[in-house]
Amino acid sequence: MKLAPCPGKCLRQLSQVFSSGTDREGSAKELHGHLKTSGATVWFSEEDIALGLLQMREVDKGLRNSRIGIVLVTPALLESIKNEGIAEKELAVLFGTNRVVPVTHGVTFDELYDVSPMLASHSGLSTKESSLDAVAAKVAAAAALPAA
Repeated sequence: MKLAPCPGKCLRQLSQVFSSGTDREGSAKELHGHLKTSGATVWFSEEDIALGLLQMREVDKGLRNSRIGIVLVTPALLESIKNEGIAEKELAVLFGTNRVVPVTHGVTFDELYDVSPMLASHSGLSTKESSLDAVAAKVAAAAALPAA
């Protein structure tokens, strides 16, 4: 899943939420829809990177302009982190902020800790305990709070 910032066609729109992940057609897309319904401005790579633009540059813009970075932690994301894929680069940027919110989906925080203790140490949410809709509502509410 890759709910993220607002590059390309978004023009300098300030995003409230950046989300990262590997499941762009399944749970990521579903969470993106719930976030938008909850009133959050969300950058989602599948919608916000126009054809022909450099993906990494657009992701970088989105990270810079987002108030919260959701990391949808799925089994596929854990594999990407283990293999030092693009997810690891996005996480490196998010770790430099106080805005990262891990959301475990199909994995536990213990499994996340085994792969990324730093990400697991952030306060987050689990779809085992809350639906994606409820998770989105909580994240949207947090994004609406004044910046610290």
